[in-house]
Amino acid sequence: MFDHRKEHTDEGMILLQANLDDMNPELCPHISDKLFRLGANDVYWIPIVMKKGRPGLMLNVLVDRSLLDTVKETVFRETTTLGLRYFPVTCHRLARKVVQVPTPWGQVSVKIGYYQGEEVQFAPEFQDCERIALEHGVPLKQVYDAVRAAYLRQS
Repeated sequence: MFDHRKEHTDEGMILLQANLDDMNPELCPHISDKLFRLGANDVYWIPIVMKKGRPGLMLNVLVDRSLLDTVKETVFRETTTLGLRYFPVTCHRLARKVVQVPTPWGQVSVKIGYYQGEEVQFAPEFQDCERIALEHGVPLKQVYDAVRAAYLRQS
């Protein structure tokens, strides 16, 4: 396993894809959650147009090579696909750390990304912001703005 505090490259990754034009899209969140629980690094859906102009979805799963067989079985069992494709990919991951930032509603985690030792991005932690917004009856975008401003003041 990699130390995500250090910038690194993951070479043993697989991107698995399946095109679906006959599946109820209400199943997508269930499938995504299941794949994440199995260890997928990323799961995303892209709207596509398939043969004869039919609307469809492309399922994309980024996973460590060691989990490929488990993910393939899950995709075949949980979706309507009759086939899938997969290929090796390399992922370059930024070094990252998490800091706490004070807001009028309490502390919020902020994830910071570093490229070659230089800070290049930061993002408030969604779950912290959502919790605060719900607990205090504040619009989520207002919480995000306050967290970003607080981080910029302290850095």
